[in-house]
Amino acid sequence: MIESPVPALPAERPVARPFDPPDDLGALRNDAPLSRMRYPDGHLGWLVTSHALAREVLADARLSVRPELRHVPVAGAAESNQPAPPGMFTAMDPPRHTRYRHLLTGQFTVRRMRMLTERIRDITAEHLDAMEQTGPGADLVASFAQPIPAQVICELLGVPYAARARFQGHALDLFRLGATPEEMMAAYTAVHAFIGELVQDKRDNPTDDMLSGLTETDLTDEELVNIGFVLLGAGLDTTANMLALGVYALLRHPGRIPALHADPGSAVEELLRYLSIIPFTVRTALEDLTLDGRQIKAGETVTVSVPAANRDPGHFADPDTLDLLRRAGGHIAFGHGIHQCLGQQLARVELQVALPALFTRFPALRLSVPPEDIAMRSDMLIYGVHRLPVAWGDRS
Repeated sequence: MIESPVPALPAERPVARPFDPPDDLGALRNDAPLSRMRYPDGHLGWLVTSHALAREVLADARLSVRPELRHVPVAGAAESNQPAPPGMFTAMDPPRHTRYRHLLTGQFTVRRMRMLTERIRDITAEHLDAMEQTGPGADLVASFAQPIPAQVICELLGVPYAARARFQGHALDLFRLGATPEEMMAAYTAVHAFIGELVQDKRDNPTDDMLSGLTETDLTDEELVNIGFVLLGAGLDTTANMLALGVYALLRHPGRIPALHADPGSAVEELLRYLSIIPFTVRTALEDLTLDGRQIKAGETVTVSVPAANRDPGHFADPDTLDLLRRAGGHIAFGHGIHQCLGQQLARVELQVALPALFTRFPALRLSVPPEDIAMRSDMLIYGVHRLPVAWGDRS
């Protein structure tokens, strides 16, 4: 048992193995899957690195997601000492969370998912056409990974076609490499204002989309704007980085590509598990409780390492191998419990459609720079690549 606290959340990924979690996480999981950890603000909390304990923590109603209670495990990340504003349901506990979750779940109908699936196929084909016309090379992040989920969010929220370029520009600015704090705030303000205008338009002229459906409930304009912002944040940067990093992993393991075509569903689940682009999730104890035989006191923050849990050999055989034929059920890439990602099925469809379509259109797809020149997003909360230069066709 490790008695001295972990000085910080391990974050340094091995340079030669960019898809693997920090080595220290595996060592911690082997020695003490529940470890004391020192947070950047000095708080003494806990770190969870095993799959079983991760699921236990994420399913425990005594552990809260409220931002005003938590301590953030990485320096420089945004912190808040205020409760979540109306509509920001991902940062709420029941019963506030339950109300929003119920209203939103009702909007993810089978019919809407079927319609979105067809649109995802069309959107993907449009971007592949554009790549083919401007190729034989591209930055896959800018030409494929980012614009596809951005357009899907437009479909989900019902952004009018004439306004989509403006909205996507503002939305992508939120995640732009090298943006200054002032530019980030300007992008945030612009997106917030745009969604506010969109809410008013949907109240006056509803169409067949999720935001219009939500205007028929008792939600206020403030709640609707914040919900729209949550859906944008949860559905754009995450899916974009899974697409880009998934392609990079497959290009580094080209022998796995036939398995992607054979069973896209299993392949995507394994990529979600193997890559684990969200490094952690945080809960805070609302009362004293026992976890893995240790006493967790009220007010102590517990950080769950998603990559460590998803590489736990106690749950996944040979977890450091990318096996696209693996049945990777039980991974926590989308979380677990009542806060499990609401849009996970939509994200799965985007990945299952876009990845095989890319490799079908460009069977000779390859990196156009050496792997060591690929800049990883080690400086961001969501892991991925900043750029992914690729080429296809005749090497000559």
